[in-house]
Amino acid sequence: MHCLTDYDVKLLVAFNESLKGHRKFTDIFMNHGFPELAALSAAMHSDTDAWDWLLKNGYPEFAALCDAVDGEEGAILWLRKYKMDFLSVFAAACRKEDEAIKWFVDRDLRVFILIIRTIHDLLLYQAWDSSDVHKIRRS
Repeated sequence: MHCLTDYDVKLLVAFNESLKGHRKFTDIFMNHGFPELAALSAAMHSDTDAWDWLLKNGYPEFAALCDAVDGEEGAILWLRKYKMDFLSVFAAACRKEDEAIKWFVDRDLRVFILIIRTIHDLLLYQAWDSSDVHKIRRS
């Protein structure tokens, strides 16, 4: 199984920029052997095709991470079942659970704290978009 801790800090900083919507970093991942980071970034932005790609290409833990960040109980339990402890705590921190955030702060894991803050912002923007009557689609 894969984990965010498998990646060099420079890649993680680039991943953070990709989460912020800077497409050039996503393109770099695609062209330099890290399509899973591009897919993870896109899946965090609710791209279901990217989420499916993670599942079909050997990264189910990253698909579960996306769902766990959104608070889906099945994904949270899946990460625990497969002993994906770091990803489980990471998802909890992204959900703003105090103990999980403290875990990262206590270990001075700055790059992950940076990513967690970016995901907080992303989730906030997604919540705003979902409540904006001007963006609601009508069937």
